[in-house]
Amino acid sequence: MRRNQGFSDPEYSAEYSAEYSVSLPSDPDRGVGRTHEISVRNSGSCLCLPRFMRLTFVPESLENLYQTYFKRQRHETLLVLVIFAALFDCYVVVMCAVVFSSDKLAALVVAGVGLVLDVILFLLCKKGLLPNRVTRKVVPYLLWLLITAQVFSYLGLNFAHAHAASDTVGWQAFFVFSFFITLPLSLSPIVVISAVSCVVHTLVLGVTVAQQQQDGLKGMQLLREILANVFLYLCAIIVGIMSYYMADRKHRKAFLEARQSLEVKMNLEEQSQQQENLMLSILPKHVADEMLKDMKKDESQKDQQQFNTMYMYRHENVSILFADIVGFTQLSSACSAQELVKLLNELFARFDKLAAKYHQLRIKILGDCYYCICGLPDYREDHAVCSILMGLAMVEAISYVREKTKTGVDMRVGVHTGTVLGGVLGQKRWQYDVWSTDVTVANKMEAGGIPGRVHISQSTLDCLKGEFDVEPGDGGSRCDYLDEKGIETYLVIASKPEVKKTATQNGLNGSALPNGAPTSSKPSSPALIGTKEPNGSVHTNGSTSEEPEEQDGQADNPSFPNPRRRLRLQDLADRVVDASEDEHELNQLLNEALLERESAQVVKKRNTFLLSMRFMDPEMETRYSVEKEKQSGAAFSCSCVVLLCTALVEILIDPWLMTNYVTFVVGEVLLLILTICSLAAIFPRAFPKKLVAFSTWIDRTRWARNTWAMLAIFILVMANTVDMLSCLQYSTGPNGTAGMETEDGCMENPKYYNYVAVLSLIATIMLVQVSHMVKLTLMLLITGAVAIINIYAWRPIFDEYDRVRFQGHDFPTVAVEKMQIFSTPGLNGTDRLSLVPSKYSMTAMLFVMMLSFYCFSRHVETLARTLFLWKIEVHEQKERVYEMRRWNEALVTNMLPEHVARHFLGSKKRDEELYSQSYDEIGVMFASLPNFADFYTEESINNGGIECLRFLNEIISDFDSLLDNPKFRIITKIKTIGSTYMAASGVTPDVNTNGFTSSNKEDKSDKERWQHLADLADFALAMKDTLTNINNQSFNNFMLRIGMNKGGVLAGVIGARKPHYDIWGNTVNVASRMESTGVMGNIQVVEETQAILREYGFRFVRRGPIFVKGKGELLTFFLKGREKPATFPNGSSVTLPHQVLDSS
Repeated sequence: MRRNQGFSDPEYSAEYSAEYSVSLPSDPDRGVGRTHEISVRNSGSCLCLPRFMRLTFVPESLENLYQTYFKRQRHETLLVLVIFAALFDCYVVVMCAVVFSSDKLAALVVAGVGLVLDVILFLLCKKGLLPNRVTRKVVPYLLWLLITAQVFSYLGLNFAHAHAASDTVGWQAFFVFSFFITLPLSLSPIVVISAVSCVVHTLVLGVTVAQQQQDGLKGMQLLREILANVFLYLCAIIVGIMSYYMADRKHRKAFLEARQSLEVKMNLEEQSQQQENLMLSILPKHVADEMLKDMKKDESQKDQQQFNTMYMYRHENVSILFADIVGFTQLSSACSAQELVKLLNELFARFDKLAAKYHQLRIKILGDCYYCICGLPDYREDHAVCSILMGLAMVEAISYVREKTKTGVDMRVGVHTGTVLGGVLGQKRWQYDVWSTDVTVANKMEAGGIPGRVHISQSTLDCLKGEFDVEPGDGGSRCDYLDEKGIETYLVIASKPEVKKTATQNGLNGSALPNGAPTSSKPSSPALIGTKEPNGSVHTNGSTSEEPEEQDGQADNPSFPNPRRRLRLQDLADRVVDASEDEHELNQLLNEALLERESAQVVKKRNTFLLSMRFMDPEMETRYSVEKEKQSGAAFSCSCVVLLCTALVEILIDPWLMTNYVTFVVGEVLLLILTICSLAAIFPRAFPKKLVAFSTWIDRTRWARNTWAMLAIFILVMANTVDMLSCLQYSTGPNGTAGMETEDGCMENPKYYNYVAVLSLIATIMLVQVSHMVKLTLMLLITGAVAIINIYAWRPIFDEYDRVRFQGHDFPTVAVEKMQIFSTPGLNGTDRLSLVPSKYSMTAMLFVMMLSFYCFSRHVETLARTLFLWKIEVHEQKERVYEMRRWNEALVTNMLPEHVARHFLGSKKRDEELYSQSYDEIGVMFASLPNFADFYTEESINNGGIECLRFLNEIISDFDSLLDNPKFRIITKIKTIGSTYMAASGVTPDVNTNGFTSSNKEDKSDKERWQHLADLADFALAMKDTLTNINNQSFNNFMLRIGMNKGGVLAGVIGARKPHYDIWGNTVNVASRMESTGVMGNIQVVEETQAILREYGFRFVRRGPIFVKGKGELLTFFLKGREKPATFPNGSSVTLPHQVLDSS
């Protein structure tokens, strides 16, 4: 299965048999969410359609689901067919009642019974009183039989002993077409029952007429009439098949949009959950909520802010725990770099689980230091107790490392209780941190502690309320800060049984180590995860499942902003997870979505006007009016078919009337022109550009579209009208004298010209993107024109037709005379007639059909507007998904580097799965504000320190804004530690240079390989210039102390459940020492770094050898600036503020 096709156009898929899929990746190589393939094959069971029109969904289960949906959609149209049948019965009742006689009683009773049955069937279907299976399987065939029986009853009882080949042919053609547009069946059964009805009707009429006219049978005339009937039925069937195909195609499009809507919702749910999990694993919920709220603000609102947004909150009475690994240097020398990251990842993942158990909020991991807080953001009475238990459990957890590695590693834990300011600083690489004097005290409590013991302050002891035994800690003797502040300290006494009990509670009895020691059977003891090799390949192994209590703790947070869930996917979470692999399950969800969408539309408040059906919202109406409909060409093609069949019928009825041929040729040419203009927009490659542009303009302009439709119907009306008037002149003779002696033509068969008008009504119904009001106008034009001709122009023709037809049959002579008198203007018969004059019955038939088709037109427009609203809803859901993706990427890339974020968002990661990447040549920089500590105070004038941190936020935000400069695109901010800013260059996996495209290390020169280090040096100098500007504006005197180094590092994420991206290695340690041993206002580097940067034009001052802890004496230099602009490989140059142009 191919993936990542994006949002395919459902209509395009249905038309061109393209693959339909939905994928929501933030990375083209890694799909987020689900992708499902839907093929639309040009094959199907109905052989009555050309191959290109036989659309079938693959897989078969989806096609079955669609057929169920399609038939359910046609349930309403089935009610329309019942209304058609009821109107027909009303027509028969009226026709029999106005000329009632004893021989009309049977027809009247049958029609009355049929009307009652129609009403009962309508109520049963409308109220849903019948089982669904009966409604779907039985009612359509039952209604077909009922209509067929009513037509044959009217034929047999109303025209007894005086049948003609044209009797009820119009009604038969009308109902045949109605079957295609209303019955909730597949196309094949509708074709079969329609063909059966037409064949039976034709045979019955033919045999009946032949028997009744045995003596005076005109065989050739009867044959032509039968053929005319066949062409009428054939036209109704062809246009009906076309209408069925158009409806099926429209519903398939809506069905695909519904499936797309479902997958959009599922992806929306998944991305929202993934975003929430990742965000809340890094940031506390209250901070994340505030960030999302700010992201949704308009840009104008953001521009009005005087300062950069700072997310900082004050929390009082919390316990702060710092824990440091003692002997980490010894451990580093005993393990390789990657084994060390494995060990730290596993250990800190354990600590994260302990933090969840003891209600701790992990703040940060600084190398081998782990610190967390209890009582934040939600206050807890037992925050101090929980922190002590956490510390004891951490001491026990480190013991297995000591045992397995045979080293002297241990944990030194310090706990202090007080007030903190918690939040994030800067605009990039957000990491939650805490600031306050009490945080400094907690840090010193750890530094002044004893390995293997939990060191607490007096304020923490006051909150324990005797829960633990303690002994004097004498922290002042080990830490000058504690001694200066006069802080009393204590050590928690934990007996071995108590420690064992604590360890058992946390499930910490051992774990796998790099040397292959066996793992514990406990579920909380995960196996170590392989890391990337130096070449960058990824090795991942499975990990154990989470503890039950932690799974419970990961329930959805209702306060986190999630989109509206109309599918109740929260209740179907387990089902949704496996939906991508279980097609049947997905189809069930899709069926529920369709049912819910239909029911929601039913109960939705009316948003259209009752009479015109236009949307009350003008903007929505405008959008609907310009909606492009690719089926308009097919509709005009139907008009061509109708005109062709019209000409064939009229030629068969009156082959000697030359006007029939002329109107056919002229009308067909004009209709072909209209059809080609409509098809040009659908097949733009097959037509000239100007014609395509004209066709598109017609499709998107309502008045032009209506005019085009009116022209098509006007051509049909004019063709029929001209033929009827020409027939009148032909029948009456050139001098106005009666020419009634003619045996053929309209004199013998005037009803067929009315049946041609029925075909024109059908052509009107086929028009798309035309409102029901326009269709009503066109149908009134057709019916009115034919009615005027029937009653006035063709009065003598119909009178003569009735006289000749009923003269020699069983009708009494007086009845025929009365019929003639009744049909004479100005005279009223006093007695009832056996039959309504044909000119009136034909006109009434057209009006009833027009009324029926108008009801159907309203229903079709209602459906079209409903589908349009559904389409708008799908579009809005897409927009929400894209918006969610933008938020997702913006937030996540502000917390993790983009390539690392893709790793965590691209697939489902287990808790302890590790990401790591080795780099041989990168640059590392530490930049601190040493005198910010003197600036920071927690006095009330500074709002308890918040205003001081606000100023620090402005500084860090300005540093972050430098990274938006294309010059520094290769530089990655790693984190901030208090007032220290850490960044690295060359840690993106795809690029190690700024502007050089060569990717192989062997293919690049030294200058190309270290271009990123020069960029990092430029960044450090730009930071100094930025801080100078800030000092000038704020009248402060902050100074940066910067250290830089180059070399190899290991970058990775530890604690994948709470991902923390960092870099490790000797290069990082030396860069940190360069900062801590540096001088304010200077950038200190070692000799190797100075040698590389000197080649890029940087100026240095030798400082000399200095002592560096763990490294001995190192020769260092101060970087002072750059002598010439940086030149890029493409020849362009950028002058930064600190650079001095060479005037020579």
